[in-house]
Amino acid sequence: MIQPGETAARDFQVKKLIIAIDGPAGSGKSTVARRVAELLGYTYLDSGAMYRAVAWKALRDSVPLDAPERLQQMAQEARIDLVRGSDGMLVRVDGEDVTSAIRTPEVSLGASKVAVMPGVRRVLVAQQQRAGAQGGVVMEGRDIGSVVFPNAELKIFLVASPEVRARRRWLEHQQKGDAVSLERTLEEVRERDRRDSERAASPLVRAADAVLVDNTAMDAEETARLIVLLAEARMESGAARHSCKS
Repeated sequence: MIQPGETAARDFQVKKLIIAIDGPAGSGKSTVARRVAELLGYTYLDSGAMYRAVAWKALRDSVPLDAPERLQQMAQEARIDLVRGSDGMLVRVDGEDVTSAIRTPEVSLGASKVAVMPGVRRVLVAQQQRAGAQGGVVMEGRDIGSVVFPNAELKIFLVASPEVRARRRWLEHQQKGDAVSLERTLEEVRERDRRDSERAASPLVRAADAVLVDNTAMDAEETARLIVLLAEARMESGAARHSCKS
């Protein structure tokens, strides 16, 4: 039996998986996805960083955030690279390191606007699909299992109560020194849930074959290790099927 944390994908007979993690804001998708990738030796693909990169480039080049056609063309022409660095993932746009620059409040607001534009999404989804085509990737977002990788071998829908998710976001604000109340943060989480579920372009939905993981009472490490166990079980079953066919 494969032990938790071991990289079963080293066996040449075991196909590296595509792991898609979806869920609402504050469910811990990014932290969990990064840790799952570390434990399995996979590549972490940050879909949100790609939309932030487009927003950053638009702001830098004075492209209006309400001009869908211009933004789509810009996204098509931009080279967005997600590469593993010594201190984590690096984001580069046309060769320029923008890892820190895309995390500003202005870029975050811009990303939320470009992310709902169908044309921009088509361009970035195609890039994401090419990046993960060979497997061995963990990707998180709100439509990864339903739109980006509908054939992913393992789909996770990560949830937690609105109150717990709001508290996580509020603690992040506290660490940054932001003067935001817990009550206001809870309102923002609920409003974000509504927008994500009702938006026309790739709304937040649970894929029919996604495993529901509620981490209301779990921390990020516990959640990641549970997903690793699920992944290793899928790899074991895949290896067993391969053996039977052989």
